[in-house]
Amino acid sequence: FKILNVITWRKLNPPPNFSCRTFTHSTEIIIWARKYKNVPHLYNYELMKALNGGKQMKDVWDFPSIARWEKKQGKHPTQKPLSLLSRIVLASTQKGDMILDPFAGSSTTGIAASVLDRRYIGIEKEQEFVDISINRYREFCSNGKMYYIEKIAGLPQDIDYLNP
Repeated sequence: FKILNVITWRKLNPPPNFSCRTFTHSTEIIIWARKYKNVPHLYNYELMKALNGGKQMKDVWDFPSIARWEKKQGKHPTQKPLSLLSRIVLASTQKGDMILDPFAGSSTTGIAASVLDRRYIGIEKEQEFVDISINRYREFCSNGKMYYIEKIAGLPQDIDYLNP
């Protein structure tokens, strides 16, 4: 793989470290890579710039940890916030693209794909998390796309982010 960027997600409200024996984990790393060195990749530069107030997007992203409303259908130990996954989807795909998530967990990537008009295939071996994913998708279908768009941090309503 050719590593394109290493992005740092800085959690604005990290959960406390109750052991009091190490530092609080307040960041996570996202590796953005492509499989083949000489095969072009998609990067929606202008959209990322627009989402960043007209300035070039940096590799440190500030988002809160997962919100309470995102855990309504159940909890996954490594669940990521919809805002974070939405930015990843917007940065590297276009409307109608297919996203494969081989470790779907609670399917936050799938919810982001649905909200942003992408197609999605998720693979998950744990039935407990498959059930959470199904319930989250049902919740998405009943609430509608706008409910989620309004909750995703960093998506100004005046930008056509669905059609980069």
